[in-house]
Amino acid sequence: MTTPAPTTARPVPPAVDAAIVAACDRIAPTWPLDQFIAVNPYWGWRSSPIAAAAARLGVLAGTPLTMPRSWYREEWLAGRLRDDLLTAVAGELGDTALDDAVLADRARAVLRSDAGGEPAPLARVALIADLRDEGVGPIPGRTWTDLLVHQIGQHCASHFDEWQASWAPDRAAGLFGTWRTDPSVTHGFSWARGSAWATVHLESLPATAPAAIAAMLDDLDVEPAGHEAYLTAVLASVNGWAAWCAQCRWQARLVGDDDDEIVELLAIRLAWEWLLAADLPDHGAERERLTDWAASWAFVDDLVDDKADDSRVDWLLQTAIERTYQETITTHFPAPAAAVPAPDVQAVFCIDVRSEVFRRALESTSGAVHTRGFAGFFGLPIDYTPAGSALTRPQLPGLLAPALHVTDAMPTDAAAARADRLHDHGRWEEFRHDPSSVFSFVESMGLAYGAKLLTDGRPRRTAERWETEGLDAAHRDATPHLELVDTDPAAAADIGRRVLTAMGLLDGFAPIVLLCGHGSTSTNNPHAAGLDCGACGGQTGEVNARVLAGLLNAPAVRRELSALGIDVPASTWFVAALHDTTTDTVALFDTGQAPAGHQAPIAELAGVLRAAGERARAERATARGFGALVDAPADLERATHASAHDWSQVRPEWGLAGNAAFVVAPRARTRGIDLQGRAFLHDYDWRLDADRSVLTLILTAPMVVTNWINLQYYASTVDNHRYGSGNKVLHNVVGGHLGVFEGNGGDLRIGLPMQSLHDGTTLMHRPLRLSVFVEAPAEAIDAVIAAHQVVEDLVHGQWLHLLRIDPDTGAVERRTAHGWVR
Repeated sequence: MTTPAPTTARPVPPAVDAAIVAACDRIAPTWPLDQFIAVNPYWGWRSSPIAAAAARLGVLAGTPLTMPRSWYREEWLAGRLRDDLLTAVAGELGDTALDDAVLADRARAVLRSDAGGEPAPLARVALIADLRDEGVGPIPGRTWTDLLVHQIGQHCASHFDEWQASWAPDRAAGLFGTWRTDPSVTHGFSWARGSAWATVHLESLPATAPAAIAAMLDDLDVEPAGHEAYLTAVLASVNGWAAWCAQCRWQARLVGDDDDEIVELLAIRLAWEWLLAADLPDHGAERERLTDWAASWAFVDDLVDDKADDSRVDWLLQTAIERTYQETITTHFPAPAAAVPAPDVQAVFCIDVRSEVFRRALESTSGAVHTRGFAGFFGLPIDYTPAGSALTRPQLPGLLAPALHVTDAMPTDAAAARADRLHDHGRWEEFRHDPSSVFSFVESMGLAYGAKLLTDGRPRRTAERWETEGLDAAHRDATPHLELVDTDPAAAADIGRRVLTAMGLLDGFAPIVLLCGHGSTSTNNPHAAGLDCGACGGQTGEVNARVLAGLLNAPAVRRELSALGIDVPASTWFVAALHDTTTDTVALFDTGQAPAGHQAPIAELAGVLRAAGERARAERATARGFGALVDAPADLERATHASAHDWSQVRPEWGLAGNAAFVVAPRARTRGIDLQGRAFLHDYDWRLDADRSVLTLILTAPMVVTNWINLQYYASTVDNHRYGSGNKVLHNVVGGHLGVFEGNGGDLRIGLPMQSLHDGTTLMHRPLRLSVFVEAPAEAIDAVIAAHQVVEDLVHGQWLHLLRIDPDTGAVERRTAHGWVR
């Protein structure tokens, strides 16, 4: 064990390479703070049924995928879990190990037990760091695990930093190469063999990460049968930084490239295991225990089977609570409605659950407004660079890569002036933050800088947006523009045709079609982008709405659309808007470009939107802590604006907390139903989708995105330690935008802070898997499942529930791995 590995790398055995690939593929990506989008952290496990994946994750990472049994009992006592469903649910789970009635009775015993009937905890399989933590620590009061994770975190923060540090390390050797030759890595620890030994031992490793991993596995004597399990557990112990590296790989692969930093991170974490093992005495009880430990990795499957047995009751309770929720929705689905009069306004909102509340309020305010649901990026595969800026942001889901570029329609001299202002601002920020000038900055500015702090903290009616930074007043409303509209209207019309087809808006256009994206307002909030539109890459939907409205209003594009079979009447005008989900206000854009005949209807619509905002704010008031202001609309509006600009506010809004359903159906199916801001709503009429292309698009894109959102909230709730970001008050931003530490170091914290899930007294997000209701023929849905592996994995693996609404009767049936069940 103490003989250094050769510096000359041997070929990596194919089995080891396969184990490395499998371990790395288990890690889901996390996006940077300025593009923060919801991610299903279990994405790498989707090919396994959720209960089987949970058992393996429990053994290898120590993470639960269900709540404590006491929580299910509380839900049962509150009437949100029907115990009469347990036997039927047990039968549908297909558990052959226990009789359905026996399993159901065990679950009922848990619900009726004051003690909760919690199973004995099954700790994850120990890593070498855990074994060493049972002995003498590296320094008094600290464990090896804490310190090695801290050291890895500091190295990764420095290596990946882009915006924060003024001085950058040499990154030419890569994440692993730079770490392996850093002389400070092994100092400050109580090595039995001395720091000099540790440094030399580390430098003896092969220079490439895969070769080093192969050499270390060989040196540790881990059986080949246990390689994948061991490497998975090692990488899971630094899950936050692994998720960042997975994002680097994800982005590279979107454009046909690759990135191996996740493999290098695995090599770094494994090297700590290797060093800690080599530092043990050559003989004695600790060395013998290490031999037994190495052999045990070949028998992980036995532990996984035990964990699965212990968890059967938990999955039955989890499914029963989800079934209870589904029945509360399906009992409200109305029979098919008669045709309704043509509206004056068709308002297209994002499918986001917060839009459900506002759409309901808007339709209650005016019967002349009909709302529709569509993905908030409005089908535009774009990125956006404000004119005069070097900053480009994606405006589409993280699953996709941008194909088109958008910038502002602005005179060249104005863009140049903006570039100069941004350059001057950058030099000023450099002076503020450079290590050599921090003291001179304070002495130069003194109390004068306090005025800026006071100004920044003053409540404002409108939020400052990054898109307008550096613009003078005359150009702050510059319109984002797709150049293709001018240079190739036929190609622009093809984009418009695809978007309108996916919306199901092919005829019957109202005089005004409102395209309403959404965004959020908050201050001093590192996770602010997580409250914006996930479909727009963690940005607001303003750019997408304005670009699409401009495209569909362009006369040349409309002529080309007509040739493609879509006739948009001259009396129709598309209006872009943005719904602020913190304040429930809606801003209209570019209204001055509308024809004179549309000015009065647009002004009337603005009034209707203000009234709907009052209704929506009142509905959300109690959850926001403003219940006393429900009957005082003006005071309530002022309070929500003040909260949005309050530096100390830890929850400016609840975001997508509570999300539990995704309904893919005509609005007539859900109009008038109070879905409590818990449902994503996507309009879809199967009768307009002869080739099922729109259904395919919905089930392979929006359904996957809503699954990501749902399981991010789910995972952050059931295991905030691993998949959430802890206490927001303790957050420190890493690398300018990479993520946050909880405190001053350690693993990168991913997912949602507790303040986004819990109000201090009550859990505001109930972790339920997404229930997807689709109104379409069974054979059409089955064809999509059969043709797309990801959809099949999510449905058959029970990562979500797929239900079908019968178009004729409104009856609902459930999709199982064996077919449809009423």
